[in-house]
Amino acid sequence: MITIEHLKKTFKKNKVEAVKDVSLEIRDGEIFALLGPNGAGKTTTMRMLSTLLEPTAGTILYDGKPLEQESESIRRRIAFLTNEIRLDGQFTPDELADYYGGLYEMDEETIHRNREQLFNYFGISEFRDRRYETFSTGMKQKTSLAICLLHNPDTVIFDEPTNGLDILTQHLIEDCLLRMKAEGKCIILSTHILDLVARLADRVGIIVDGRSVFCGTVPELPESQGVKTVEEAFIKLYKENHEEKAIIGKRGKE
Repeated sequence: MITIEHLKKTFKKNKVEAVKDVSLEIRDGEIFALLGPNGAGKTTTMRMLSTLLEPTAGTILYDGKPLEQESESIRRRIAFLTNEIRLDGQFTPDELADYYGGLYEMDEETIHRNREQLFNYFGISEFRDRRYETFSTGMKQKTSLAICLLHNPDTVIFDEPTNGLDILTQHLIEDCLLRMKAEGKCIILSTHILDLVARLADRVGIIVDGRSVFCGTVPELPESQGVKTVEEAFIKLYKENHEEKAIIGKRGKE
């Protein structure tokens, strides 16, 4: 389980407060959807959860252990996949598996066993000797997923995993998410596809302008806002919490 308390991140170089106050609870054996408009602070939050960024303030607990004190061991239990992190195009899937397996200090037998299982599942075995840069968008994403999951992580963080993919590849990734949930993994999914959230997610966290404004189950989201759908609830929360609107409202009363 991951507990986030009053998380903040300020980039000193340009003095941007990317994350201002985020508090969430993410449980094992569930798909947790992290929602928010572009620029809300979702990716920055996920980067902090994955140890790629250090928080300016606040607390991140993994199973009750502070991330800053256990970062090395926790990092080995995490998989983080985002479109901003790309694999080397000159490598083949086999070479990528060997390289990243080595980084996680996996033995050759485990690398081979996990690679065969993942390559077969994602349908990339016949392309294992081809360079990554020659692949289609869908094949690149499936290869990235296989490499990302090679070390059998406990926590999986996916940033827009189905973006730009055909319907068959989307279905495969959705099936993968459900399988990992059944295995008891902690899954964090950031997406703009609200239909995907309604179908797969157990609970939802919403961030607006760097602040968490909701954390609860999918059915609780529309109920809490007095509306019928996840989309209506999301839009209502955004309008109520977006800073620009709040500033305009204050000016209008002056």
